[in-house]
Amino acid sequence: MADALNDFFGFKRLTIKIGSALLVDAETGALRKAWLESLAADIAALKAHGVEVVIVSSGAISLGRRMLGLEAVSLPLDQSQAAAAVGQIALSQAFSDILRTHNIVAGQILVTPNITEQRRHFLNAKTTMNTLLDMGAVPIINENDSVATSEIRYGDNDRLSARVATMVESDGLIIFSDVDGLYTAPPHLDPDAEFLPRIERITPEIEAMAGGAASHLSRGGMRTKIEAAKMAVNAGTAMIIAKGAIDHPLRAVANGARHSFFVPVATKRAARKNWIMSALPAGRVVIDAGAATALAKGTSLLPIGVTQIEGTFGRGDAISIFDQAGIERARGLSNFDAADAQLVLGKRSADIAEILGPVSRTELVHRDNMVLLQVEEAS
Repeated sequence: MADALNDFFGFKRLTIKIGSALLVDAETGALRKAWLESLAADIAALKAHGVEVVIVSSGAISLGRRMLGLEAVSLPLDQSQAAAAVGQIALSQAFSDILRTHNIVAGQILVTPNITEQRRHFLNAKTTMNTLLDMGAVPIINENDSVATSEIRYGDNDRLSARVATMVESDGLIIFSDVDGLYTAPPHLDPDAEFLPRIERITPEIEAMAGGAASHLSRGGMRTKIEAAKMAVNAGTAMIIAKGAIDHPLRAVANGARHSFFVPVATKRAARKNWIMSALPAGRVVIDAGAATALAKGTSLLPIGVTQIEGTFGRGDAISIFDQAGIERARGLSNFDAADAQLVLGKRSADIAEILGPVSRTELVHRDNMVLLQVEEAS
């Protein structure tokens, strides 16, 4: 492996997402130890060349379900939480033991959306991860499935990995999948699907190419990977989708194995705007053509330009801003909760105080709390 990983795309800090189907054997429910050992060897080689590594891992529920004798494909919430509680111990122990053979210390961090979506908790989690990296350790991140409810959860580790990658300002995010990248259609359904090795911009056409989840072991699919890519590249983090089932998957990509590369924006955003960009939107609004033009010029979003509001977001929550063509133009922090936003929908700023009473702001989203996305028009 001598020089295979000595310049892994020039990344200095890499976040790696590992799905359940890669870690856990579908037939036996046992950990794929030999595969994990090969990945650990790749990580050790990267670290030897000065690359810092963060891992976002699934697998706790898949491991725990067999340990508890739960055979059903779809588990009720209480049993999923119990399986996660048992499986997480086995998973973290496996990572710790295998990385220790390379003199690498692993640190476990379990997160729920309230940790990364609330600014104070976000900064605390970021500090912990950065401290571990500064000390040469490898943080192992997973959603805290043992306490997360169906209403309050990420729901997939693709988007969680993008959230973590932007949190620690990784240069790159690699998502290991059961396919080797993005195709114009799901390749298992369409034999004529074309492979896309490099994605410069995430257009509506690119988003339409995503298919559904292929494995019952994971909650994701290509759709969530495209969502993760939008979060990553707009925060300045390159993203790669590659096939992960083979041994030494990082070395394979470094040696030219097929993969899709999502190009990041040219400049990194300020830390606060990175956080806004990668936040999980609690709702969405649709704006008219005039508002879309105004946003592109750097203005705030006023209620008069909003035509539709969806979701039950609160004041200070992140929302997505879409134009009439269904293209996401921006993300930002709302100055109103959803109920008040509905009341001032389409209203002039001068009328808002009369409707809501005295308010400190009349913008729905102020430009200082907004991140514009780099998008291309649908063709």
